Amino acid sequence: MQDDVKRGRGRPKSWDNKAAQNTIKSLDRALEVLVQLGEMQGSTLSEIAVALDQSPATVYRVLTTFQGRGFADFDEQAQTWSIGPAAFLTGSHFLRRTSLVERARPIMRDLMEATGETANLGIERDGKVLFLGQVETHATIRAFFAPGTASSMHSSGIGKALLCRMDDKRQREVLAASQLEQYTPFTLTDPEAMIADLHATKARGYAIDGEERNIGMRCIAAPVYNVFGEAVAGISVSGPTSRITEDRIEELATPVMDAAARLTRAIGGNNRPAG
Repeated sequence: MQDDVKRGRGRPKSWDNKAAQNTIKSLDRALEVLVQLGEMQGSTLSEIAVALDQSPATVYRVLTTFQGRGFADFDEQAQTWSIGPAAFLTGSHFLRRTSLVERARPIMRDLMEATGETANLGIERDGKVLFLGQVETHATIRAFFAPGTASSMHSSGIGKALLCRMDDKRQREVLAASQLEQYTPFTLTDPEAMIADLHATKARGYAIDGEERNIGMRCIAAPVYNVFGEAVAGISVSGPTSRITEDRIEELATPVMDAAARLTRAIGGNNRPAG
């Protein structure tokens, strides 16, 4: 009886983990349209249809359905489609699913004030860094990662802070999936060089993105741990290399690590990492 109650909470009794059998194909295709719409904000129907390799008529029916629910907006004058407010409201529930974002906000604000640079919060999701929050610097030149932005882990300060705490198998899986794509001349694209960088990151306690994602921008990040000592998030500061110079890295790394340790304590985590 107890097993039946447990199954009933999240899936029917007949569920047998056959993904194809339990997937609603039309819904899956509709969600593909929604995801593509988010990536192609302000695009025409034809552009979205071509990107998805679907007929304009099919995509139009999906978009108008989403529009009726507030998940898509249509600009009559420009004849373009964009994500609607309901998508934002639904997505925001993800941020409220955990106390991480709420607890991080004042800590990130203090970190920004202490360093003068933009503070960021991110987690690993599907082999990428998903940015959950940011407190922008008052300076005119700044880094910007909107909540919900995803970025490659191997070229991200937060990504490397999390990668260095993964077990070897998971670490190599993530790196293999990313194919170590090169974004700038400073991006680490050699697997062994990447692994060596992660060993150095783990040893010193913080990660550095030295213009590896964007030329002229540098990032310093440290991991946040859960109660089991597992790295579940990263906190960082990012800004132009003209302000975050190489000789300031150690100076700025201290408040970043302090902020990560403070957030770890705030979520009841263990500052003694596993492994």
